[in-house]
Amino acid sequence: MPAPQAKLLAQLTKTNLIAKNIKIPMNWQSPGPQYEAAFAPEDLVVTPNPPTCLFREATQHRMHVDAAKKMSDDYEAYIDAICGAICGGIDQWMKTAMIAGVMINGPVGMLAPGNVIGSPLASLILGQAPKSSAQELKYSNAIASAIGSAWQSWQLGLSGVLSYPAFAAFPGPVAPPTPSIPMPLIAFASGGEALLAAAPLSAQMVANFADPAAPHANEIFDALANAFATVFQTFKLSTLVQNVLGTGPIPTFAPPIIPVGPVLGGVGTGAPGCIA
Repeated sequence: MPAPQAKLLAQLTKTNLIAKNIKIPMNWQSPGPQYEAAFAPEDLVVTPNPPTCLFREATQHRMHVDAAKKMSDDYEAYIDAICGAICGGIDQWMKTAMIAGVMINGPVGMLAPGNVIGSPLASLILGQAPKSSAQELKYSNAIASAIGSAWQSWQLGLSGVLSYPAFAAFPGPVAPPTPSIPMPLIAFASGGEALLAAAPLSAQMVANFADPAAPHANEIFDALANAFATVFQTFKLSTLVQNVLGTGPIPTFAPPIIPVGPVLGGVGTGAPGCIA
């Protein structure tokens, strides 16, 4: 299966941000009658932005409506781009990730923590992330580093069971390279996955950004982290661990008295692309 879809991640992020009902300008209070008198009547009340805008205008004054629309357009473009980078980075990770050191005894292959080897996701994301301005680069660094670090912890902690039915009773001294039965990624557990939950992921983005005064940054990180946590669960469900080639000796094989036996002390290895 492919990596998480960028359009879905972006749409969920935007929906989460819209739900926060952020108004532009923030904490608006009218200066008084002289303020309204400074503008033409047709500028005081104009058609509001559609509900799909990421930010809401504080009033229907033309300046507020235009400012909310401009900010929404800018942030929407950034969200589309960073979500594309995140999903593109995961796609690259899937194509290069390998499995090594699976221990096989009989039909059971044990995938232990540390057996999954993959490229650092942070650099894969940042290589595609928007960074045309200093502020974009700052946002992209914060997001890529948070997701990449949490992903690394999840990857290193992955463990579970692979299945080799033919190895329960194999008719030979050594079992040849045999692919594992495909298993959904969701069947494998990792203590590091807790860091990919919405709250810790958002908190890490905020910490990486290190600018508590930046307007809307916390809300954007929270919206993206919640969207990513949702998409990540779908990704695990639709992704398979497969073609992990197992081989090993059958020490009890002694024909004609013992014509078959279990693999003992075998090993399993998955080439790049075995998580797909």
